[in-house]
Amino acid sequence: MFENLDIFEKRYEELGRRLYDPAVVSSPNLYRDTMKQYKNVEPVALAYRKYKKTFDDEDDALSVLEDSSARDLHKMAEEELASARADRAKLTEDLKILLLPKDPNDERNVIVEIRGGAGGEEAALFAAVLFRMYSMYAQRRGWKVEILNANETELGGFKEISFMISGEGAYSRLKYESGVHRVQRVPETEQQGRIHTSTATVAVLPEVDDVEVELNPKDLRIDTYRSSGAGGQHINKTSSAIRVTHIPTGLVVECQDERSQYKNKDRALKILRSRLYDMKQKEQDDKVAEARRSQVGTGDRSERIRTYNYPQGRVTDHRIGLTLYRLDDVLNGSLDAVIDPLIAADRAEKLKNAETV
Repeated sequence: MFENLDIFEKRYEELGRRLYDPAVVSSPNLYRDTMKQYKNVEPVALAYRKYKKTFDDEDDALSVLEDSSARDLHKMAEEELASARADRAKLTEDLKILLLPKDPNDERNVIVEIRGGAGGEEAALFAAVLFRMYSMYAQRRGWKVEILNANETELGGFKEISFMISGEGAYSRLKYESGVHRVQRVPETEQQGRIHTSTATVAVLPEVDDVEVELNPKDLRIDTYRSSGAGGQHINKTSSAIRVTHIPTGLVVECQDERSQYKNKDRALKILRSRLYDMKQKEQDDKVAEARRSQVGTGDRSERIRTYNYPQGRVTDHRIGLTLYRLDDVLNGSLDAVIDPLIAADRAEKLKNAETV
């Protein structure tokens, strides 16, 4: 399994030298690409160096144990021998994970779309709660949030909201959020104190460049209309809102959050490209359905993935059977408590599959 690790180490050293090459330093694009490659290779190369060092540490300890004149050092050598072997076992597992095929989208920014589902106004209010949760999570990780489009309700909920989260590794962590989120609570709109169940759908799409998804103008129907909002908010006298229809697929994207027609069109096309890219990925995934089912993070969006139970202060992720009694923390942006176990489960499943191939 580790036969190619020497190649990683040599590549790491080569890229390190290139970062000091004047020809690379003087070219921002070349330097950025080289640094990206360097960072991708670095974790494997450094782990491999530590892995190799455990053999040296083991040999040193064994040499002391075989030296009868150094009996006073034998206890220390035994501890060093045990430590070297334990470190090697851990590094072996670390390297297995590092050598798993990476999701090419992991370093991308994301476009998140939240839509109220079953439950009417309560579902829209829950969509607003989810938006706040993701916004606070992004803030904790130093990511930037930009609202692309929002359709608000009278009570402050969202029938739907689309927003971009920009930051290192955004997709690698948020891709596990796609699916149906369910809430169980006493709605603000309920006078009898009865617990209701409502849902909202979350879609997490990788942001794509213009060149990755080419849009043929002949395939687009672009309509303009006057934007509107709850309680008269965002109402314009000019037709600045944009509706883009992709004729071949029937996908429709609306943007009305900006007062500039040009900005709304640009945002709508950005969302459309990400949806088309996502659709293409889903088609490819369907061709390898067995592999798709083995991955925690790529469930169908119609699948219920998580329940937020207010009376019990409980969050349950149904994909891995995780239950946390930390509802307030999670809703206030402490999502790592849920996402880290999902990543671990996904890696474990991939390792299992890799070992059986």
